[in-house]
Amino acid sequence: MPENNPATDQSPAEALQTLAPLIGHWTVSGPSSSGTVSYEWYDGGNFIVQRVDLGEEGRGIEYIGLDADSGTLRSHFFGTNGKILEYTYELAGSTLTIWFGGPESPAKFVGEFNADYTVNTGAWQWPGGGYESTMTRRDGDDQ
Repeated sequence: MPENNPATDQSPAEALQTLAPLIGHWTVSGPSSSGTVSYEWYDGGNFIVQRVDLGEEGRGIEYIGLDADSGTLRSHFFGTNGKILEYTYELAGSTLTIWFGGPESPAKFVGEFNADYTVNTGAWQWPGGGYESTMTRRDGDDQ
């Protein structure tokens, strides 16, 4: 049985339930990148695995889990370019925020889901730049 996290008093699997609307296969489109991503539960439900294929923009795999010290949903992204990147996820209502690093970072994605959580429209933003991105759930994919 997974231990509860003292920072949130939730098990990792319970904390990750906030990201359940991401589970499935998505088409990503935008002026700077396009391709596919998928989110799936890892065995036991204590992690979510994201597979990314944005063509020349990047390919990789990401593991998302509960950070016991901070009580946040943190991830490690392993790119085919050899880079390892860290992110922090939060889904509050219909607003998805993904920070590069931690919540104090000015580099982040902020996007809004539509009413049935089949489209997320937003933008990656950082000081001096950014780009828009839309994720659309692929037909026949349930949460």
